[in-house]
Amino acid sequence: QVQLVESGGGLVQAGGSLRLSCAASGRTISRLNMGWFRQATGKEREFVASMSWSRGITYYTDSVKGRFTISRDNAKNTAYLQMNSLKPEDTAVYYCATSFMASGSRISDYEYWGQGTQVTVAS
Repeated sequence: QVQLVESGGGLVQAGGSLRLSCAASGRTISRLNMGWFRQATGKEREFVASMSWSRGITYYTDSVKGRFTISRDNAKNTAYLQMNSLKPEDTAVYYCATSFMASGSRISDYEYWGQGTQVTVAS
């Protein structure tokens, strides 16, 4: 069992930055693939970024490439999502998730999820 708690969301002006954190407990994340997803009001949950545990390979959805960076600190059992140059269309609830087997974009591959943190980008 893995418990995930996101933090760091908030209200920011367009062009600003936020860093989301995902603190894990119950299991070390050093051998877990980590993912970030988001869900805007009235839309389906979508993939944002992920990182494999074995080689630290990262994947990003096209709309955030060059602006967002996923990272992890295994010593702190925490994953991060650094978000720069934020746009109003980035407004959503952001979720972190873990996967034992896969590190891609498929939601169904992720077994454990946090409760989400709201990110609102004002224009």
